[in-house]
Amino acid sequence: MAIALDKFVHALGIMKKMKQFSVITSWAEIVGEQIARVTEAERIENGILFVKTATAPWRNELTMRRLEIMEKVNAAAGSKVVKEIRFR
Repeated sequence: MAIALDKFVHALGIMKKMKQFSVITSWAEIVGEQIARVTEAERIENGILFVKTATAPWRNELTMRRLEIMEKVNAAAGSKVVKEIRFR
């Protein structure tokens, strides 16, 4: 059943969108409770993940940890769905 569903999703060409949606909905599990409390993953456009942050100090901290977070996001998605992260 799962294989048939994967083939169907792939045939429709929506696998990438589903992976992007999964990143947004699983944000807290991907980054952990501490970061999830002060951020909100908003959307992915052209491989750029836009994340709203609670404060400027958190935005600076997360910008410095951007590559580490991007690795976690792409690992959770199972492919490179995010090329860049912008904290705002």
